[in-house]
Amino acid sequence: MDWEKQASGILKAELKRRGVTYAQLVDKLAEIGVEEKEANIRNKLSRGKFSAAFMLQCLQAIGANRIEIV
Repeated sequence: MDWEKQASGILKAELKRRGVTYAQLVDKLAEIGVEEKEANIRNKLSRGKFSAAFMLQCLQAIGANRIEIV
C-alpha cells in the first residue's frame, strides 16, 4: 500500500468535500498561525510528501473533526 498516496488522497477528499480550494486553505491555515504558500501546498499534496503535523493542521483549519479512512 502506498501510504503517502493514501494520506494525500484523504486530505484532498476532505478539501473537496468542504469545497475548500488551495488558496482558501492558505487563508484558513494563516488563521491558526500556519504560514504556507499555495504552490507549496499544491506540491505537498501532489507528491504526497508532508508531515503528520501538516495534515493535522490542514484538517483543523478546514474544520474536519472526523475523517473516514478507507
